Amino acid sequence: MSKIISIILGGGKGTRLYPLTLVRSKPAVPFGGKYRIVDIPVSNCINSGYNQIYLLTQFNSASLHMHINNSYIFDRFSQGFVEILAAEQTPERSSWYEGTADAVRKNAIHFRNQKPTHYIILSGDQLYRMDLREFVKNHIESKAEISIATTAVNREAASGFGIMKVDKKGRITQFMEKPALEMDIADWKIPANLITQDTPDKEYLASMGIYIFDARVMDEALDNGYTDFGKEIIPHEIAKRQVQSFMHRGYWEDIGTIKSFYDANIDLAAINPAFDFYDEMRPIYTSQPNLPPSKLNNAEIVQSITSEGCIVNNAKIQHSVIGVRTVIESGSQVDGIVCMGADYYEKPEERQNNIPPLGIGQNCRIAKAIIDKNARIGDNCTIGMKPAYENAETNEYKIVDGIIVIKKDAVIPANTAI
Repeated sequence: MSKIISIILGGGKGTRLYPLTLVRSKPAVPFGGKYRIVDIPVSNCINSGYNQIYLLTQFNSASLHMHINNSYIFDRFSQGFVEILAAEQTPERSSWYEGTADAVRKNAIHFRNQKPTHYIILSGDQLYRMDLREFVKNHIESKAEISIATTAVNREAASGFGIMKVDKKGRITQFMEKPALEMDIADWKIPANLITQDTPDKEYLASMGIYIFDARVMDEALDNGYTDFGKEIIPHEIAKRQVQSFMHRGYWEDIGTIKSFYDANIDLAAINPAFDFYDEMRPIYTSQPNLPPSKLNNAEIVQSITSEGCIVNNAKIQHSVIGVRTVIESGSQVDGIVCMGADYYEKPEERQNNIPPLGIGQNCRIAKAIIDKNARIGDNCTIGMKPAYENAETNEYKIVDGIIVIKKDAVIPANTAI
């Protein structure tokens, strides 16, 4: 019988998601109102029956530790766990992780103790649902030593990914990293027998950064100085091993940038979202904070998500995702915002006269913005109401690709216009 160990790569500094990663690691960034990004790969593993999971991280990991410890508690009969392995100093080494492959290599001693037959390597910043059992089944039946999850993309998108060349059986024969748009890669198109009706205009296979390794093969593949899977290990191994493509035919999105993160969140509020949290057979798990239901006092809410514990007083919310414990006061209007909410309720006696209370004050107008946790926005503020913005940063906010990101714990005084 196969024994599968799942390894989730927590990523580096998460610079593309800054300032959301200013005080937390990328997997710990709140998503979808009540979740964290890390809940996606962890839930895919659990729903597939693979509940022995390691999460590798090294930057700003305190909130991630707290979330994992509060969310994923297995009974002693299941033998399941989600364990964080942060970079550590040992007598043999004192350096941090230098890349994805280096992170796995430095923790191999912990994995080998479980005596696995296979490893699944997953990314910590992607939005998708996948039955990993089908991935493993395809790996074993194809007699592969390494398998790579792939997704079909068009020619323009192919320039942003590692592209795979496969034969008619899905065997990967070549790998190319981010081919320039002007490069002729017509002979890298997906074989006709592998193209489906769902992807007629997507003719190239892109790596999703999700791998299966035979345990022995991974030990051998890491017995060198290579530091990265996608750029070094995988191209090197394709030349000498049986490497198989597993074509994922469902939704998949890399949410590693501010724009992709914002777009993916806002799409959750659509009538028919590309990624649907409302799937009882394949739920996305997270912590259960035991918050009260949201209180909506004469509120108007249009095509939006409100999480637990919110208080909305005579306000209008459109096309937005509202996180836990969010307070929106009377007369305010928000449109196209991702509000991450708050970590706690502020008691009246705790409020200071010269600082706005937690949440969004009265008569505010906010559009196309991400509001990080515990932000304080005073009365009569206007944010994101101008047609275009240049990238800029202050102590309280940063503008990225036309999206205003209010930083965690930021204080925006009353009557501010951004």
